[in-house]
This record gives sequence, structure tokens and C-alpha cells, in this order.
Amino acid sequence: MAQQPQAESNEAVKVLIVDDHALFRRGLQMVLEGEPDIDVVGEASDGHEALTKAEETTPDVVLMDVRMPKRSGIEATRLIKDTLPSTRILMLTISDEEADLYDAIKAGASGYLLKEISIEEVANAVRSVHAGQSLISPSMASKLLTEFAAMVKRRDERNQVPGPRLTDRELEVLKLVAKGMNNRDIGSELFISENTVKNHVRNILEKLHLHSRMEAVVYAVREKLLDIK
Repeated sequence: MAQQPQAESNEAVKVLIVDDHALFRRGLQMVLEGEPDIDVVGEASDGHEALTKAEETTPDVVLMDVRMPKRSGIEATRLIKDTLPSTRILMLTISDEEADLYDAIKAGASGYLLKEISIEEVANAVRSVHAGQSLISPSMASKLLTEFAAMVKRRDERNQVPGPRLTDRELEVLKLVAKGMNNRDIGSELFISENTVKNHVRNILEKLHLHSRMEAVVYAVREKLLDIK
């Protein structure tokens, strides 16, 4: 049996639920409040309210729908990440459109799951994202890989100016980030401190002009730094 992801500290993971369907919000709340290591700190019915509630509650993880009135989940994600960069956003949506997936990643989302997953699986998804992992529904991941393959082909068909050079250590860290490992586990793997890992990740994102770990995963696959079969 796979080991359940655990929160990085003894404190409960603070979760904000954002969805325009009240019954779905209530279902999520009931399930998550039954978990001893998760604390639902608020809910919102649209992207505009999500930003206000996020600023009030400073959640660790936001469960965010994509398509909502007043302000979309993707726009809200971008604004929340600007205001609360340490908050992780997990998109939970019925939208299987590639454009929504790409826009969510660009906005800083750490995961993109379709509502086809069982509601009981959401708690583990919250723990995984809080621990620094990146989650994408399998059906959406296959679409990403198809797009990556097309991107690589387009890149190979033209001569590009060489991109920023990463150090050997930064490449090691990037590969482990792309495997979904959190900073603590990367530090253990490479025998360096968690703080050193954080510094490497920050340098990697700055050098590559990226905004999130999820975008770093995209870069790693696009540049063939991972063996994906």
C-alpha cells in the first residue's frame, strides 16, 4: 500500500475551498474536516471572493475551481500567488481543456485535478501539494506530454540561442523537483540542508525566468532532463 503523504510539520494544513457550487463546497468541507491534519479555514464562491478570503486566512493550500463568475479561478490563482507566494494552489475542476491546464500552470498552480477523482482522494492530494509535490490528473498529463513532444520537435527544427546554464547541482535539484520531491526529501537525497535546497530552487526559477515548481517540471520535460516512458 502506498504511504500517505504527510504534512511537513505537526500543524494542520490550512485549506481554503473555492467553488461556485455550494453543495460541492460543503461535500469537500465535510470530508476534509474529518481529517485530523487538515483544517478548513474558509470557503469562497468565486475568484474575487477567493482573493479576499485568502488574504484573511493565509491558507497553506487553496482548492480552486477554474471557471467561476466574477473572476476566474486562473486569474484568482495568479493574484493569490502574487500576494501569498507560499500558498499552494490545487485546481479541482471539470475542465479538461488544454488551454485551462496551461494557463493554470503559468498562473502558478501546483496541481490540476479533474473532479472525476473520488472526493475521498482530495485529502491526500492536499497533503501532497502541501509537501511540495506537483499533481496532474493522468488524462491531463498525457495531453501535457503530447504538447511537450510537439514543443521539443519545434525547438529541434530551429536553431535556438542557448538558454541559461544551470550548475550541475542545480540540474540535480531540478530533476528531483520534477519527480515531485519536496525540499526536505531533496536535501536528504543530495545530503544538503533543506535551506540550501530552497536557495537552489530559487536560483533555478530566477535563471530560467519561471514562476513556480510546476513550470520547472514543464521545463525539465521539455528539455529532456527526465526519462518519461
